[in-house]
Amino acid sequence: MSRSAWRRIPATSAAALMLTAALPVAAIADTRPTLNFYGVTGLIDMPTAEAQPDGDLSVTVSRFARTTRTTLTFQIAPRLQGSFRYTGVRGLALAGFGPNDTYFDRSFDIRYQALDEGRWWPAVTVGLQDFVGTGIFSGEYIVATKHVTPDLKVSAGLGWGRLGSYGAFTNTGTRPRAQTTTGGTPNFRQWFRGPVAGFGGVEWQVNDRLGLKFEYSSDAYSEEAVKQGLFKRRSPLNFGAEYQVSEGIRVGAYYLYGSEIGFSANIALNPKRRAVAGVSGPAPAPVALRPSPSANPAAWSDSWAAAGGTAAAQGLAGKVADRLKADGLGMESLAITGTHVELRLRTGGYDSRAQAIGRALRALTTTMPATVEYFDIVPVDRGMDLARVRVKRSDVESLENAPDNAAALWRQAEVTDAARLSVGHVANPTPQPRLGWGIAPYLRYGLFDPAEPLRADVGLRFSGELRLAQGLFLSGAVTHRLAGNLKSYNRPSNSVLPRVRTEDYLRSRKDTELERLTLDWFARPGPNLYSRITAGYLERSFGGVSAELLWKPVDSRLALGAEINYVRQRSFTSATSFGTYSIATGHLSAYYALPSDYHVQLDIGRYLAGDIGATLSLDREFANGWRVGAFATKTNVSAARFGEGSFDKGIRLSIPFNWISGAPIRGASTTTLRPIQRDGGARLNVNNRLYETVRGGHSQKLEDQWGRVWR
Repeated sequence: MSRSAWRRIPATSAAALMLTAALPVAAIADTRPTLNFYGVTGLIDMPTAEAQPDGDLSVTVSRFARTTRTTLTFQIAPRLQGSFRYTGVRGLALAGFGPNDTYFDRSFDIRYQALDEGRWWPAVTVGLQDFVGTGIFSGEYIVATKHVTPDLKVSAGLGWGRLGSYGAFTNTGTRPRAQTTTGGTPNFRQWFRGPVAGFGGVEWQVNDRLGLKFEYSSDAYSEEAVKQGLFKRRSPLNFGAEYQVSEGIRVGAYYLYGSEIGFSANIALNPKRRAVAGVSGPAPAPVALRPSPSANPAAWSDSWAAAGGTAAAQGLAGKVADRLKADGLGMESLAITGTHVELRLRTGGYDSRAQAIGRALRALTTTMPATVEYFDIVPVDRGMDLARVRVKRSDVESLENAPDNAAALWRQAEVTDAARLSVGHVANPTPQPRLGWGIAPYLRYGLFDPAEPLRADVGLRFSGELRLAQGLFLSGAVTHRLAGNLKSYNRPSNSVLPRVRTEDYLRSRKDTELERLTLDWFARPGPNLYSRITAGYLERSFGGVSAELLWKPVDSRLALGAEINYVRQRSFTSATSFGTYSIATGHLSAYYALPSDYHVQLDIGRYLAGDIGATLSLDREFANGWRVGAFATKTNVSAARFGEGSFDKGIRLSIPFNWISGAPIRGASTTTLRPIQRDGGARLNVNNRLYETVRGGHSQKLEDQWGRVWR
């Protein structure tokens, strides 16, 4: 591994946040506490007790004494903060690495603010550093922080592990040695055990941009400085100055341990704050008000319905379809009686179904006869009717310009299941586009492999979809690489399990690749039920058949699902042929939407390597579509057989396109960060799994987005 390749990692990690972080400085000192060399809230090398603003996401890169740390930190909840860190130490001779190599280590931190700062007492935080990993950089701490003035604060704490290795004054028992074999498991036996030392420091925010730091460090750097002599630790005192370039970008320079110069940079943003001012787009048409019955009795005549609902719907369908098309929406079908209309609505590219429903309500006010009082909007996705949203026309007319009109309209609306529709539906008389296609860039990467921490390809993805009938789609994607180094990677897999993932790099040796080609059928087999059957080349590595059934009541936070697959591994040399490995896999899944926008998912079943176990996922979803989450999979494969990392786990991040562009468009950029990719706990990747497809049209998600119903 070359030094130049390692240096590319910080730039790659920071690039995704740079554009949205470079905002003007505005009362920066009051927005977020500063971060330390470990990428957590702190001074220089030591932590402090403050919490970042709820939802804050940051990337920190720091370097000193042959050590580079790249840390992703997320403020999971107002008191809870989690971090993932990738550390490289050049010359650290551990675990088979020599003095000319760079030793790489992955670690996780978690910290909880137990006490908020008050008038007479400090904030107090308890933290675990590198609590899941090899334990080489592990430490625990309890720290307190108090503001002396608005710009001056003092911190003091007690540390264990690395943070208790210098100046210890007491001991809380024997601390087991760090395990450097497979890593990846919690170091329960080490927590708050061993020598205890004190640390502390002062931070002064000179003005909105400049901050000064001083600290006393309790980290002796026993391995790096004492045992292996990578640098000389002459003093426990560290000094630093930091400069706030913009609201989201901060850089610093430091003098550390009496011998070293260090540097850091961090980029922070908050998903709650858009990169642009808001969601843009053309203004909606005004609500068309009905005349009063006394002023225009002819408009209230129901003679138009004398021929029957189907005939009336045929006469009005074209008008409704044209009106919806002007708003970028599509009409699937329409049914009408004297007082009710039911519209099956394709929401097009709108990221908010609530906004699409609002546009449809306005369209119906301009096209429906005056006697029609009840508007039933049925959002449709993948040919499935997701819900029935009933709104009274008189409420639309009276609330358009009322105070707090979105909340008032939601209180009057009814959301129910749409498994059974009204009779007499008439299809859209205007031919609808059946073929959709697109070209977009792609980035395919491999991270955190000790032999080559950064591997990536960039290129173009050509995708298309043909709608054959309601709920029946033929779709596929072809990729073409323009640049990258994935195809040059040739490290043999040492997995003792079937190599369902660890040899995926072999597929990257072709410049042009058939990524997937599938026939998908979606249906509503009954009330609260949704189904999917997918057949073909399901993903880059496997082809076969996948079937899924989901139970999800429209007003329930709970959903239950079952999926079964029979797949065969695709050939490494041919775009269309298969190898010899095949397997039947499947999972039972439970989904629950917790309060405060948290989502938990539990999957139990058989994975691609034949192992049996469960995956637990926890995600936080913001109202604007951002998602940040973590997952862990434990199966009947032992840590030794699984290999490095002990079990599958990772972090996932999804950034909606509309958050950056400001346009009301669907889609998101999704990234999954695994400490290392192994074969255990590997699940099939299938497009359009039902839960995420369905829940956007149900009560909770509609209510979250209902503020855009009038836009």
